[in-house]
Order: sequence, then C-alpha cells, then structure tokens
Amino acid sequence: MIYYPQATGSIEEDTRAIQGCLDQASSDGGGTVWLSAGTAYHSKSLTLRGHVTLHLENGARLVASGDIGDYRAEGGIDTDETRGVGTPVLRKPAFAFLYAYDAPSVVISGEGRIEGNCFQFVHRVNPYYHAGSFYPRPTLIYLERCDNLVVRDVTLADSPFWSLHVAGSDNVLISAITIANPLDVANSDGIDIDHSTNVRIIGCHVRCADDGICLKNTAGNRGYPPTAQVLISDCTVISTSAALKIGTEGVDDFADILVQNCIISASNRGISIQIRDGGSVTNARFSNILIRTRLFSADYWGKGEAIAITSFDRDHKTESGKISRIRFASIATEGEGGVLIAGDEGKISDIRFEDTEVRLTKTSSWPVVGYDLRPRERKPDLLERPVSAFYLSNATDIRFSDVRASIEAHEGFSTTLLESESASWSGEVEPLN
Repeated sequence: MIYYPQATGSIEEDTRAIQGCLDQASSDGGGTVWLSAGTAYHSKSLTLRGHVTLHLENGARLVASGDIGDYRAEGGIDTDETRGVGTPVLRKPAFAFLYAYDAPSVVISGEGRIEGNCFQFVHRVNPYYHAGSFYPRPTLIYLERCDNLVVRDVTLADSPFWSLHVAGSDNVLISAITIANPLDVANSDGIDIDHSTNVRIIGCHVRCADDGICLKNTAGNRGYPPTAQVLISDCTVISTSAALKIGTEGVDDFADILVQNCIISASNRGISIQIRDGGSVTNARFSNILIRTRLFSADYWGKGEAIAITSFDRDHKTESGKISRIRFASIATEGEGGVLIAGDEGKISDIRFEDTEVRLTKTSSWPVVGYDLRPRERKPDLLERPVSAFYLSNATDIRFSDVRASIEAHEGFSTTLLESESASWSGEVEPLN
C-alpha cells in the first residue's frame, strides 16, 4: 500500500503528515510512504518504522528543521571534560533527523533529496572551515538495530554532522546514493558503518568534509557485534579528510573487509586505517583503486597521504589495537603524499603491496610539511620531515612486489623512494618512469 502525505509549507503540519503515514503503514503491516516530485516537505525529526519504505520521488525534497529544539534528543552533548583526545564520538547520536531503532527491513529509496540545513548549526571559523558550538551536532540519518536495511538512490545533502550512520545492524545494502555536503563543514562524514555486519556499499558518490566512507566501532554502540564482512565497491569519493577509512573510533575489532574498484579524487587523504582505541584490524583487502590527493587546511586530519596506516594510543589510558593482514593490489596514486605506515611498537605487521604505483607531485598551494599523526595525546602530532613515496616506522613484515614510485622535484619531497625507521621489509620500490 502507498501512503501520500500532503505538504502544506508548515513544518508542524508536514511533520504530522509524514509521521502519521509512517505510523499508519507500520500498523497496516508495511507499505510505502511516498513524497511527491516537485514538493518540498519541511519537517522535525521523524521515526522510521520496520517494513516501511520512505520513498522520495525524483524532484522531492525532505528538508530538516534548522531549530535544534525540533530534533529527537538521545545521547547527550560532549563537554570539554568528556570529549577526549581527537573528539571521539562517545555515545549514541545526541540528535537525529531520520531515526529508526529495532526496525527490520527499513528502506529509504528514490531519486529525491534529504537536506540537513547544516548552516543553521555551524559558524565560519576561517575561510576553509565551519565548526559548531556543540558536539555532536544533528546526524542526518541514524539507523540502529535495523537488520535487512536498504538505502538506495537518494541524495543526502548539507548534513550538519554524519550523514548516514548505521549501527548494530546486519545485512545492510547502501546502493547508488549521492552525498553532497559542503567541503568546509567539519564532521560531515558521508557513510559511517558502526558495529554492523554483512554490509554492501556499492556505486555511491560521496563528497564531504571529513571522512567519506568510514567503518567504526563506537563506544556508544558497544555490545553489538563488531564491524565485519564489509564490501565497498565501485564508489567515487572526494573528502577534505580521509576518503576511505577504518577508525578512529574502534573500541572493538574490524575484520574481513573488501574494498575494490573505487576512485578517490581531490582528497586530503586517500585510504586511512587509523587505530587509536582497543580494537584491532585484520584481513582487509584493497584493490583496483585510483587515488589523487591534495593538501587542505590543517583543520582537517591528513597531509595528502595516499595511504596512511597508523596505530597510536589515543591517550595514556587507552592502548590502541593492532593492524595486520592488510593487502593492497592494483593501486595507483598521485598527489602530495605517499604511503605512511607508522605506529607504537608492535602494533603494525604483515602488510603487502603489489602492482602499486605512487607518484609524488605538487597539486595545491598549501605547503608540504610532513606527516599527520593525529589524534594522539603524545606529541608530536605532526612529523615534520621531507615526504617520501613510502615511509615506514615501527612496522614489521612489510612486503613489496611490483611496486614503483616517482618523486617530483620539490623542497617538501624527499629524493628517497622508501625510508624506514625501526621497520622490517622485503622486496623493493623501483623508480617509475
């Protein structure tokens, strides 16, 4: 059955109409709530229901309120005392626009737009960076314990915080969605998968400030199975931080991750495995990926690294996990950073690179200054040194096969293809003509 809420231009009436249709469809055993083309619906927070599809017809817009009082409040706001090093997300989202809990077979579909009204919740800090006065700001879509979940085709735009946060869910399909956030609004991640299993992210385009597609195990959702069995395929990503990332919130382990056939462009960091909490990462494979990086403002983590694999204790109370059995094959990178592998002693081992090309070339007006080690309590945060194609520190059993690199003449670049400190490796990095 299909349910058609009528838009009136009143946020109160639009909210009642949409939520009423969602609730009625659920009471009737399932159905589709249809938002019509050429119509803008303005709404407060909405609660999605199990076995109900929210469908936005091409040309339909669902616009979130710009008043924080209109949002469902749950997890609380972090303070300076609770925030921690690197501002980890410590609890469930404080505010969410579209929300579902224990709602199996939820579907969000259609070619319409869901808009987050981000500029109502941030202010400009400098020409390159907007931030908010509280943290975390509203999540555009938060779906928890929603097995057999589908999000397809829709556009998510102007999110004040994470755009699509899926937690505690099994059998998740995210297909052909577009995320279009401003590149200067902090924390506006694209897709965040948290304590979820059997996840497929296929054919999506993500443009955002902060992380593009990110796997997490947050403290707020501890108790669900850890994130595992994840496929990311055929996506294009632009990010002012990491385009494809595992971490930094990682209180539990990550395993069995396959990333393939993706294109990363104009990003401050390409692929990042960034462990700062107790969870470890094992058995992750990346293949057939094109990466182009460029430096951005220092407000965002990353210094143009094409690939960054790091494990550092977040603080003196938190020992970071280990990273092992990571494979890279058929990777081509070009930009202002190469490959960084660095961690506290004994944390990183068994990394393989094959059929990999790394080209260091100057692409922005920002200075090349070294490697970004944030977040961690121990200083320095920035390893200031000339940038090499590969830089290894405190890592063991790193192997290279058919790996090539070139370095453009520039004062910020080293002339050495591979530099190693307290690391063991085999194979070689050959000059790339």
